[in-house]
Amino acid sequence: MLELELRNDVYRRPLATALDRLGLREGWRCADVGAGAGDVSVALAQVVGADGRVYAVDIDPATRDEVAAAAAEAGRAQVVALTQAGEELTLPEPVDLVFCRFLLLHVHEPLAVLRRMRAAVRPGGWVVAQEPITSAGRIDGRPFSHLDARDPDVGARLPALAREAGLDLVDAWAEAPAWAGPGPVADYLETVTEVSPGDDAVVLPPLVTVVARRPV
Repeated sequence: MLELELRNDVYRRPLATALDRLGLREGWRCADVGAGAGDVSVALAQVVGADGRVYAVDIDPATRDEVAAAAAEAGRAQVVALTQAGEELTLPEPVDLVFCRFLLLHVHEPLAVLRRMRAAVRPGGWVVAQEPITSAGRIDGRPFSHLDARDPDVGARLPALAREAGLDLVDAWAEAPAWAGPGPVADYLETVTEVSPGDDAVVLPPLVTVVARRPV
């Protein structure tokens, strides 16, 4: 299993599984769309190494400084920060992998973003998308309230959206971290909701992972 330096990321296991599934390795060109502070971008760059490159793409210009700082701290990571919306994704070169997570639930047109991601990879290249089914999460057995998002359950439609975008579906599954009491899952939930679950049992929203390829 590929080991990513994302120790505090409660959803790191499905990400590592996906990247291991497609054989991410040194020298790859990648794009992380909706990169935020760049944690995943830097983790990708540490795998692809000095001969690879990662484009950290986000609509918020302020994230450029955060990504640059994270890349500098990582040392050998080659990370290029780009300020773009997912619907306008345009990269300087075709890449081997385009990745997004917790992005499509916030955009106006998820299908348009997936089509842009498809266009950004080389023929035969990979698209990996991870989106939640928010309403399937549970706290003490009770359903989650919907997040402040345009489509908080977009994960339920993700495999079909990938096919509609013209991608060949290779693999897809859902995975949800669960816990009770103090720990990373409770900390994550408190960060997202600003409410601590205490000792209640928590099942975070399942994250649907789609691994797909651009047809050759």
